[in-house]
Amino acid sequence: MTEVKETARIETFSDGVFAIAITLLILDIKVPLHADTPAVLWKELWKLWPSYFSFIFSFGTILIGWVNHHLVFNHIDKKSNAFIYANGFFLLIISFIPFPTALLAEYITAESHDTAITFYCGYGVLSNISWILLFYAIRNPVNLLTPRGEKLIAERFDRVKYIGLSIYTATFILSFWFPYTALVINISLWFLWIITSLAEKK
Repeated sequence: MTEVKETARIETFSDGVFAIAITLLILDIKVPLHADTPAVLWKELWKLWPSYFSFIFSFGTILIGWVNHHLVFNHIDKKSNAFIYANGFFLLIISFIPFPTALLAEYITAESHDTAITFYCGYGVLSNISWILLFYAIRNPVNLLTPRGEKLIAERFDRVKYIGLSIYTATFILSFWFPYTALVINISLWFLWIITSLAEKK
């Protein structure tokens, strides 16, 4: 097989993992049982707001990750075993996201909400580390990027990935004392990654 076909296989496999992870998120939202009247059903549906919130938050996280992952693959014209393993680790972290999502939905309003939020913020740190390893493997031991891709990564991702790691680590530490504040900051990082993915020039 050619290098181009191998690269396409890696991306196709990755897309499948993203799709499964997104699908699994919805399984945490359960249909209310024994709601005999419209008023009771509306009340029970309202009680599910932590599940709605966690689902949307994590869906957005996976979607933004997929967009940036796809953007990177658009600028790779070769492969290496190091990159395949780094991409596998990245997908491991992506496929794990349904668990912290379910944990957040279950405990965000409970007395132990701080632990659930800290765990979710810790997941953010691990996710960012997987991105850093992926970008490292893109250039080491061989550079897999096209010339245009090298310029894009240098201008967009090289700086942003360490900014993200700093903020995720800060929110993880902050979550031990101010969990809800840390969660809000975590959500705000969406804008950083969205801007990064929209910044590419034609």
